[in-house]
Amino acid sequence: MAECENSSDVRQTSHSDTEPPKLSDLLDRGWKTFEEVDSTNEALGSNSVQVRVKRSIGMLEEASRMAAQLDLFSRNEELEEIATADLKYLLLPALLGALTMKQTSRDKRLEIVQTARAYFMDFLRRCREYNMSQFELPASTGGDTSGPDGDSENGLSAAKSAPCPSDLVSMAAQRQAKIERYRQKKELEARLSDVRRAVDSGKADDEVSRDFYLLNIRRWVTVCLEEIESIDQEVEILKKMDVLKHIATKPSAQPARPPMKPFILTKDAVQARVFGAGYPSLPTMTVDDWYEQHRKHGALPDQGIPRRVAVEEDADANDREEEEKEKKAEQDDEEALLKARNWDDWKDTHRRGYGNRQNMG
Repeated sequence: MAECENSSDVRQTSHSDTEPPKLSDLLDRGWKTFEEVDSTNEALGSNSVQVRVKRSIGMLEEASRMAAQLDLFSRNEELEEIATADLKYLLLPALLGALTMKQTSRDKRLEIVQTARAYFMDFLRRCREYNMSQFELPASTGGDTSGPDGDSENGLSAAKSAPCPSDLVSMAAQRQAKIERYRQKKELEARLSDVRRAVDSGKADDEVSRDFYLLNIRRWVTVCLEEIESIDQEVEILKKMDVLKHIATKPSAQPARPPMKPFILTKDAVQARVFGAGYPSLPTMTVDDWYEQHRKHGALPDQGIPRRVAVEEDADANDREEEEKEKKAEQDDEEALLKARNWDDWKDTHRRGYGNRQNMG
């Protein structure tokens, strides 16, 4: 944090002395801030980290404008023609994309990842022009599928970035490319570690310094390819989330059903008058009126109500009929009732087995 404040002070002093910041200073400070933010244990969404990220993005954007004005790179030149001191400025769009991805605004997430992708693609196209390393340029979004020379890509890049799930050959090739890219990245990082010590000591000659910048550029090629692949997946998710949010906030086309008014269901008109007199504010309805209303709407058992409801009503009717038969039998069959009572009296005065003379000698 102190280093960033010192950098800010240096910048303010330079502006106060009417001296524009140097291109190399802007790149070095932005690059150093990215490495600090990338390796910090502090929360990425903290205010201090986000302030440093935005400040570094501003520095690198200003450096990019200065590099464009100086016209440091041209399609007509080869890699060997670029001066060693200018090689590091090829990293400007890669660092801008990486710092842009460090921003944590949720409301602008789609805009952030699309901006970062544009920076990464700019860097990869420039590396492709100078044949920095062998790689397939990812397909551009927004319908722009032209390569660095203006010609249309042969379709391999698009198939590689979004292979068909059923195309096992393409998926196997993509997996193998990822493994190879990971291997190259680890190898480049190991070589960079050795060269960096010589550069940091200040004893590196022009050849070592050139090797240092070329290794950094090739490493960032692998990083940008990985970042673009992740961004493409995230963009699809973010677009689907936006669609779901739009559907959730869209008002329903079907009008809301008005609430049902309460009423008292009575047996006949007499009860209706009674309840109506007692509760003048509450509407009443007789059973016949209720039946007629449901018949008109086709809501009776034979007019569309589920069969399960009709079957349950038939079962209740059968139960009531059986109960009525039992009650009627108990009331009408007096002879059977008298016989049962006499049998109970006889059992009270005669022990069990009385009158059975079958086993007597």
